[in-house]
Amino acid sequence: MKIIRSFWAMYGAAFLIAVAGFAVAYRFVGAPPPRVIRIAAGARGGAYYNFARQYATFLAKNGIRLEVVETAGTVENLRLLRDPDSGVDVALVQGGVMDETSAQGLVGLGSVCYEPLWAFQRTGSPAALERDFLGRRIAVGAEGSGTRPLALMLLAANGIDGRNSILLPLGGTNAMTALFDGRADVLFTVASVEAENVRQMLLDPRLTPLSFVRAPAYARLFHSLSAVRLPEGVVDLAHNRPATDVQLISSAAALVARESFHPALVDLMLQAAASVHGAGGVFADPGQFPSKLYLDVPLSRDAERYFKFGPPLLQRYLPFWVANTVDRIKIMLVPLLVLLVPLVKVVPPTLRWRIRSRITRWYRELYTIDARVSLADAAVADELLAEIDRVEREVVRISVPLDYADQLYNLRSHIALVRERILARHRAVASASHPPR
Repeated sequence: MKIIRSFWAMYGAAFLIAVAGFAVAYRFVGAPPPRVIRIAAGARGGAYYNFARQYATFLAKNGIRLEVVETAGTVENLRLLRDPDSGVDVALVQGGVMDETSAQGLVGLGSVCYEPLWAFQRTGSPAALERDFLGRRIAVGAEGSGTRPLALMLLAANGIDGRNSILLPLGGTNAMTALFDGRADVLFTVASVEAENVRQMLLDPRLTPLSFVRAPAYARLFHSLSAVRLPEGVVDLAHNRPATDVQLISSAAALVARESFHPALVDLMLQAAASVHGAGGVFADPGQFPSKLYLDVPLSRDAERYFKFGPPLLQRYLPFWVANTVDRIKIMLVPLLVLLVPLVKVVPPTLRWRIRSRITRWYRELYTIDARVSLADAAVADELLAEIDRVEREVVRISVPLDYADQLYNLRSHIALVRERILARHRAVASASHPPR
């Protein structure tokens, strides 16, 4: 019974060590992803806000609640993202508005769509190039908007600033009204072609979008910008709007997050972006977005892995939370295997050694008894018989696993053999003491 208890004790100890190792490794795997995250989007009804709502629908199917925070736009989104008390985890941000200082502590998950810079003027206006806006009244976007820094950068590249032109801090509906009533000569805005205000201006025959004929030059000079083309008639074929192809320069809207954003949610956010933007559109080919290009901040390492290998293998076949749990446990397998492999190798030999040592102990006693048989007299022979009986009683109580039963039965047969030798010696001694008459 002692050997059986040793058997269970050793394997039980190995199991407890494995459990302890699992618990220690689990602490280093990291926390599971949160079930609620917040995204800074834009004004209700705007493109960013609508994108965020679609992301929320996708994430809800995977057990994550995405709270959409309504904001004034890119500048406020960045402010919220850098504020540790805002609760915002990720934001939609217009490209071309961040520098190294504002990008500190942030990572890019990927760009999600082109977002052109539009310059609208009244039909019949003589301006053909951006430099022709010199001395004009230009609506460059409201303070805090994403349009303003990009418009000012473009105008500055053409030698236009507040000293030689009138730069109006107007955006959205206010800028459109100023353009229509003559208070502004040019309106700059950054928005997708699907944005309501852009479509309204494209369909209005009183306004004409400026074609940036030098768009490739801007794309070369400013790496966050791209040259895109709006084909003739793509907005309204029946009325042929726009009336000609329009060359545009475009930034790219991007998903930007804090460096602490959970790695598993990086994959999920990019899958959400692919479901919303992957089909392409007026400017983008199918599958072009999300993209690791056109970012003002360093690309997240987890996002880089996503763009290289696609979604995690397990998430392609399993629900998100199941896949994530398996993924996290998988990380723990390496230290556990390092612990378990030696245990698996050590326990069986140790158990064999313990069983053999118990049996060897009785063989040692048996050998001692057997060595005394040949010289024993009648009294010693009786003493040896008593000892061999004691040994047999002890051995009979031994229980071993079936794999070791042959060794136990060999011991018992050898005990019987030594008993026969003792009895034979007893008879020989008795015969010598009482010879036949």
